[in-house]
Amino acid sequence: MRKTRVWITMGCCLFALAVFAWAQSNRKPGLWEMTTNMTWQQSPMPPGMTMPPGAHSPFGGGPITAQVCLSQAMIDKYGAPMPQSRNGECQIANVVIKPNSMSADWICSGRMAGKGTLESSWADPNHARGKVHFVGVMQSGQNSRPVEYTIESSSIYKGPDCGSVKPAPVPGN
Repeated sequence: MRKTRVWITMGCCLFALAVFAWAQSNRKPGLWEMTTNMTWQQSPMPPGMTMPPGAHSPFGGGPITAQVCLSQAMIDKYGAPMPQSRNGECQIANVVIKPNSMSADWICSGRMAGKGTLESSWADPNHARGKVHFVGVMQSGQNSRPVEYTIESSSIYKGPDCGSVKPAPVPGN
């Protein structure tokens, strides 16, 4: 009876390891083309203030496409590309990696303080979708303004060679 329990336990551990390894290998390191669209539910811009026509602003709408180099280290730790923190003001916590998705908390303190959720999912190794939703406050001089935004993204794998695109540092390393 004891041997049976040991074999069942070992079998379950090996199965869990195989599922985890498959989930990690389902993502491909290399060059990805990521298109993002940011929507402000509460913009930190003062009421009535707008950007000049044609100005590139994080407060404006419209999709932005960029090349991203996804490293094996980022896949191993998070399963997906993570937002980069400026000056170490934001941390990633409570990471949950599943076979076809990941989720985490995005906690920021400093000039922009608040909490967000990060989600990424992939139906196949060549396509991914992501979402960041953040709620907090942004410090502007002596004043603080409430902020809330959502960033939705879609990514397409372009190939294993990132060329001149450097991989982003892995947060927490």
